[in-house]
Amino acid sequence: MTLATAGLVCAHHHLYSALARYLPGPAREPQDFVEILELMWWRLDQALTLDDVYWSAKLAALDALEAGCTSIVDHHESPNAIEGSLDEIVRACAEVGVRVSCAYGVTDRHGPEGAQRGLAENERFLKAGGRGLVGVHAAFTCTDETLEAAAGLAADLDVGVHIHVAESEVDAGAADRLRHLTNDDWLLVHGVHLPDDHGLAGTIVHNPRSNTANGVGYARPARFANRVVLGTDGIDADVVTEMHAAAELCGDEGLARTWLTNGYEVFPEARDDRVLQGDLALSVIVDGEVVLHEGRATRVDAAEIRAKATEKGAALAARW
Repeated sequence: MTLATAGLVCAHHHLYSALARYLPGPAREPQDFVEILELMWWRLDQALTLDDVYWSAKLAALDALEAGCTSIVDHHESPNAIEGSLDEIVRACAEVGVRVSCAYGVTDRHGPEGAQRGLAENERFLKAGGRGLVGVHAAFTCTDETLEAAAGLAADLDVGVHIHVAESEVDAGAADRLRHLTNDDWLLVHGVHLPDDHGLAGTIVHNPRSNTANGVGYARPARFANRVVLGTDGIDADVVTEMHAAAELCGDEGLARTWLTNGYEVFPEARDDRVLQGDLALSVIVDGEVVLHEGRATRVDAAEIRAKATEKGAALAARW
């Protein structure tokens, strides 16, 4: 069975995570969410080079295209390859034919200098005309000064902030630290441990598969007054599968479908894209151009991308 749809929108992705498929598992079984970050994701982001960023984004963009996802809101971190990293992501996605909105996740995990470099990358990219938001990793990895600086930069540049909020109990106090800073153009990712009356302005990005996999709980997004959209948190860009996961958890397929289509508020032009979808996308048209035909990307060589990503993944694993 095939279905014709508009382009799909993934409102929260980590394109840098695509190379993780080539890495060995953590040295030991993580005991909680923070250990998942420490033993896997924070090790990965610190190991990335700019070339890794490019090929990971290109592989993830190809995967997105093959899932009928034409527009991605990305949240990036590569603390040892910050400067120019957002440009590499844009370049990779453009070559595949997928739109991307970028943000660099500012954090104090690498000291004040690391936080400043992250802010500078957001500022450089946005002032140069890049499409994106100011990124912040999460309140629990930032000082109040860094949170205020990120919010101030976003306000100065007339964009929102893209931030993980209360994903696990370790960040449960995020609302109190962010309430006076948020605006309607913020993307508040996860919200699992937010109180019902959290008082934060912005859009909640629901990531049910990731929340389940990480054992952090169920966000129950229907309880919020905020608009809700769907993200995948780096698992892939298959937002149809994400919608089904959301529907199973909330018990309301219509509501989950609304969360999916709310993504067009983030990327309005995706409404005009055309996707012919089977189990995977069969045809994708973006901005009037056929970028996927009979399941094959037209702008790039998919086999070449996967071969190069495998090579980069092996090199990453060797220094893991």
